[in-house]
Amino acid sequence: MSRRPGHVTTGPYAPPVPRTTLTVTSADGARLYAEVHGPEGAPAVVLAHGWTCSTAFWAPVVRELAAGHKVVLYDQRGHGRSPAAGPAGHSTHALADDLVAVLEATLRPGERAVVGGHSMGGMTLMAAADRPQLRERAAAALLCSTGSAELPAESRVFPLRSPQGRRRAHRLMLHSRMPLGPVSPLARSALRYATMGPGATAEQIEACARIVHACPPGVRARWGKVLAGLELTGGAARLELPTAVIAGTADRLTPVVHARRLASVLPDCRGLTELPGLGHMTPIEDAVAVAGRLRELVEDHLRATGSGTEAPAADGTTEAPRAPRQKKEKTA
Repeated sequence: MSRRPGHVTTGPYAPPVPRTTLTVTSADGARLYAEVHGPEGAPAVVLAHGWTCSTAFWAPVVRELAAGHKVVLYDQRGHGRSPAAGPAGHSTHALADDLVAVLEATLRPGERAVVGGHSMGGMTLMAAADRPQLRERAAAALLCSTGSAELPAESRVFPLRSPQGRRRAHRLMLHSRMPLGPVSPLARSALRYATMGPGATAEQIEACARIVHACPPGVRARWGKVLAGLELTGGAARLELPTAVIAGTADRLTPVVHARRLASVLPDCRGLTELPGLGHMTPIEDAVAVAGRLRELVEDHLRATGSGTEAPAADGTTEAPRAPRQKKEKTA
């Protein structure tokens, strides 16, 4: 019997066909699957997905951006179509190595991008804060539904009163190698509770469930162990890029307290956007909001500064640089 694909194949949450795909080799020899969408001459956006996800997770955001942006996606090691690494290949250092390898492999000489990361992808950006390649290649950043430290203590998937009990329960969840099994009604219900807001649609839940259930249990556990001991607050404090933060107010995995903490320590925070009632899977739950924030960063820090290539308009001409504009933040 053929295995079901690790993502939905129809509808707005199905991954669009990339313009090109490539294999990127990281510093330790790990091979990473990457893909590029949109026009080559357009302003670039590079996106890193989170724990147990894949490039497919960004599908609705790519659909919002690809007409006027070059969008680069890659599978974190062991996820999607990137082969698993050995036991020593799981660390925040490896995450940073992989990101800078993707930037160097997919951007032209002198080309810069807005970089965005969801959950573990946001942690990837923080881990790479000291890398000269990030400072040279990234014009701005978006940290989406992520945190820098104390994940087991702050998570609310298990709403236990005791801080010690809560920390222990979430640590066990992150370390678990238990197979998730097929995507069943019970599995969908559990995933929605843990990772999504109460208003998530059946289509959104199915899209997330198919992606998460496709992640191998061993990969999930090895990266979960990294997340359980995460300490990247210093990295966030050294992320010297114009950086926006976005989070759902109903996020149980990385509650909004993490986003507020990040906004307070970032050297150049360009605003915290809180999405009322949304959970952890914000790029799927509200792709328009996430893509809109990325688009604003492009306009303010690539087009407006002349540090990127202007996007081709529908008539084949290029758009003139736009001046930075004031942000209007959504709040709870």
